[in-house]
Amino acid sequence: MKKYLLLSHIYIHNANAMSSPYTIGFPAMTAWLGTVHALQRIIQQKGFAEVFLTQTAVACHKFNLQTYRGKGDFVNSIIGTANPLKKKGKDFERPPFIEEARCYLEISLIVEVTGVNGDNKIDFLSNIREQLYKMKMAGGDILSFKNVDLVFVDSDNDMQVKSLIRKFMPGYVLIERRDLMTKAMDINQDALSALLDYIKVTYNSSIDDNENITWSPSKKEPGWIVPIAVGFKGISEIGKAQNQRDENTEHRFAESVVTLGEFKIPYRFENIEDMMWHYSVDLENDLYVCKNQK
Repeated sequence: MKKYLLLSHIYIHNANAMSSPYTIGFPAMTAWLGTVHALQRIIQQKGFAEVFLTQTAVACHKFNLQTYRGKGDFVNSIIGTANPLKKKGKDFERPPFIEEARCYLEISLIVEVTGVNGDNKIDFLSNIREQLYKMKMAGGDILSFKNVDLVFVDSDNDMQVKSLIRKFMPGYVLIERRDLMTKAMDINQDALSALLDYIKVTYNSSIDDNENITWSPSKKEPGWIVPIAVGFKGISEIGKAQNQRDENTEHRFAESVVTLGEFKIPYRFENIEDMMWHYSVDLENDLYVCKNQK
């Protein structure tokens, strides 16, 4: 019997859509697992020291990227703000700013929980509801959420498994497709070319007997394939840095790790484990990433 914390239909305002230095769109997986880890630390400080939030699945119900493309424009522009305005004489001017991609979105989370039982369930859920309104999620403000519940599921009971998965409907669950990157790199294709090869859309034309031209799109792999940021790779040695903020924690420089992911509709999953993400640290390869595939 496994226990899952269901955080249903969370509406987030001004979440960070700059998921990596190369991608813009749905927030990085490190944002969602980071939020869950922060929630675990807060709950443990509230007297639930034995409670651990081990794995997380995320589903997107609504997504609104704050960009604009005018009539005849070739690219989108980020809708940015520059507050507060800077006073100049009798007037105000817009101060210099760095563009920050933002999005409004509605998501649901399923989090695997250990250390919760019938005795502390009510207090646990009460604390979760209280903390959600105080937290940031993916850098954005939580405006509302529909429900917070603790669900007990027998992994061998298909009815219970399907019932929990249906909680994500309607929406799309983000999973990892690192296998596509591995397949491409096995034939000596570099990582960036492999990533672009799977997300590009190719249009082909055909002419019928009446000389009417028809254009049809095609992709290398079926499905909603997207680039996603899943963590970081260390690019320097671990050690102390001059003027670092935390004097007790060792420091290293790192860069983003970007791979392929796929948004899938929930009813295509047979079990909950296929949706879950967890942390993975590989010190031999200097990788600190979130994983979905076993």
